[in-house]
Amino acid sequence: MKHLLKMLDLSTEEITEILDLADQLKYELKHNIPHPHLKGKTLGMIFQKASTRTRVSFETGMYQLGGYPLFLSSNDLQIGRGEPVQDTARVLSRYLSGIMIRTFEQQEVEDLAKYGDIPIINGLTDFCHPCQVLADLMTIREFKGSLAGLKMCFIGDGNNMANSLIVGCLKCGMSVSIACPDDYQPPREILDFAAGYGDKFEMVNCPKTAAKDADVLITDVWASMGQEGEAEKRKKAFAGYQINDELMTLAKADAMVLHCLPAHREEEITEKVFEAHAKEIFEEAENRLHAQKAVMVKLMA
Repeated sequence: MKHLLKMLDLSTEEITEILDLADQLKYELKHNIPHPHLKGKTLGMIFQKASTRTRVSFETGMYQLGGYPLFLSSNDLQIGRGEPVQDTARVLSRYLSGIMIRTFEQQEVEDLAKYGDIPIINGLTDFCHPCQVLADLMTIREFKGSLAGLKMCFIGDGNNMANSLIVGCLKCGMSVSIACPDDYQPPREILDFAAGYGDKFEMVNCPKTAAKDADVLITDVWASMGQEGEAEKRKKAFAGYQINDELMTLAKADAMVLHCLPAHREEEITEKVFEAHAKEIFEEAENRLHAQKAVMVKLMA
């Protein structure tokens, strides 16, 4: 494991190792046990998309590991404004121990890894969100004890979250059922991967079908960053794709609900369901810190 670019690149064993280490680092933090694995290391954090959770969790995690995080906004860099990404990668490789980037195009992340000489961590692209899904898997395992044999149901847009959830859950032995409108399905690359798991994966239009006997229900906002101009169109397309009381009655009685946040209550999820599962959702948010620390240790220690 040289980088974290997308869930497709990780083996089941690598995912398990990350989750195990994340559990250990979480335990040590809760018990005030120092773990300065990255003392003297520097992480460059490139943000071409803003984020509350990504910035705070990576900065805090790097400090807790004994390293130094360096925030780099789009105004601080020449990427996309005259300097090729390959040159940026080679320059930053001479200054930093690793790079976390949150951006739009997946190719930009891949190019940083191709041309640079240091670990690259994908903090989010339009194609995938591996850090969030590692935190999701960690949270599910905490509440359910294990992952294999569980059913994950995703309701909504076949976006970066859906892409990474499909891959991560299937690789960890879960079955996956997603419900999304025809015009908002995951890309062919993800569907081709899922097809290799046979009846462990299904994609349907009806949220009720997807939610039946689910152990975990997950959703995301209908309009992500950069899609604000499509907000009204998307609200119409996703009418009926809401996690609500009716949907919850179809899932298992002890089903979890997760949301990567920010949540638009009464759109993709009702206020009632969100608050009933707030413990799981905010544990999921906290676990971004621990999962990302595990990734940084694996790549940079």
